[in-house]
Amino acid sequence: MNIGAVARRLNLPAKTIRYYEDIGLLRPPRDENGYRHFRETDVHKLAFLARARALGFTIEDCRALLSLYEDAGRESVRVKRIAEDHLARIDEKIEHLRSLRSTLAHLIECCAGDHRPDCPILEDLGQG
Repeated sequence: MNIGAVARRLNLPAKTIRYYEDIGLLRPPRDENGYRHFRETDVHKLAFLARARALGFTIEDCRALLSLYEDAGRESVRVKRIAEDHLARIDEKIEHLRSLRSTLAHLIECCAGDHRPDCPILEDLGQG
């Protein structure tokens, strides 16, 4: 299967597929003309990577997860640790976003939003 067919099948940009190859996440064989020929195993790996990326895993997490996925002797504790670390990063981001939301909501509440020029939102932004 060529890169265009794989891209359409998985709804992934060909550029992303090439990037994954460039960084060594997959290595599809090439024919005599140098064209990539994707096997079903390559397509499956790409689907795996797409799902992992959709869940927000980093490229390095994906590399580790893919390696573990391909290792029949893996210990699930290693997989779980990667997922738990990622979940902790997500929780930190959520907490940060909640704090941002609270601050912005307060500033909006304090702004009269009328014809006067004074604005607590701009004052806060100006404080850097």
